[in-house]
Amino acid sequence: MVKMLWISIWLFYLSAPVTDLISGGHATGPRILGTLGLAAFVAWYLVLVFRTTRPMPVRRVLFSLAVLATQATVLSLTLGREWLVLFVYVAISSGAALPAEYSRWTVLGTTALLAVTANAVPGGTAYLAGLLIPALMGGFAMVGVRAMIRTTMELREARATVAQLAANEERLRMARDLHDLLGHSLSLITLKSELAGRMLPGQPDAAAQQVADIERVSRQALVDVREAVSGYRRPTLPGELAGARTALAAAGVVADLPAEPSGELPEEAESALAWSLREAVTNVVRHSGAKRCRVTLETLQTLDGPVLELTVTDDGSGGPGGPAAPGNGLTGLTERLAAVGGDLSAGSASRTGFALTARVPLALGSES
Repeated sequence: MVKMLWISIWLFYLSAPVTDLISGGHATGPRILGTLGLAAFVAWYLVLVFRTTRPMPVRRVLFSLAVLATQATVLSLTLGREWLVLFVYVAISSGAALPAEYSRWTVLGTTALLAVTANAVPGGTAYLAGLLIPALMGGFAMVGVRAMIRTTMELREARATVAQLAANEERLRMARDLHDLLGHSLSLITLKSELAGRMLPGQPDAAAQQVADIERVSRQALVDVREAVSGYRRPTLPGELAGARTALAAAGVVADLPAEPSGELPEEAESALAWSLREAVTNVVRHSGAKRCRVTLETLQTLDGPVLELTVTDDGSGGPGGPAAPGNGLTGLTERLAAVGGDLSAGSASRTGFALTARVPLALGSES
């Protein structure tokens, strides 16, 4: 409706041909033909202008402009100089309907045809000065308007794409966090439940302690899930080392864990390594069947600067699904580490067992 309103306002400039039809002294035949020609011209013009936001073949547009230019020429030569204003509409429609690489020439061509026709129409040169500038300026103005419309449409599409990508990234973050959190906590709950079941007949006090641990782990898992959904949770290496010691002990795995890292680590680097430690320990407990697990944490100097390397090795039968088919956890870890400039490697360790190594750059993390 807004577009129709603006186009209707510009159609008032056709008052000169309409007035010429009413009081121009033409015979009945030319008047009827002029009315039909003007109606066909306006209809063709409106179709072109209204379809500017939809892609149209260039050949079809050029053919339509040729029809409009022919109508304007014939009506001007047969009915008089008042009809020269139709060329302004031809220039505007060419600027609105054609790409810029074509319209810059069609606008000039329409203006040149206007000048030639005005010189051929009696008294047309008197109207020429008042029509050349509107034809040129109107045509090239529509070229700019078309470019602005296209740019606006592309920006809207880009905003929609960015919003979709942000939603997808948030879903991936939640999926990674929930997998890491619940996988670790549920594995620990399962192990302690089995242990409590074995202890219950002969060691009720020890079984009660295991049940109390299950309650504590369940409550902590609920808190972790809430924080992960809110996006505020950032795991730490000391906390994950303590959790790893508890999980491995409950699974009957002898743990060789390092001391807590000294000094402050960049938050992004520490968070990525903490998630790596949690996922690696969860895989040892759930999949490996290992008897021993060793965790090392050391700073290495590389050509790209210092890196903090976390390595988790076990003597079990292998990783999650085998080295060739890593699960969602390892995929999520790879994405987390890549986000902070780190990398992940996982595979068989010597003859038996599985090894996971995560590295994060310390210099890059500190700069950020």
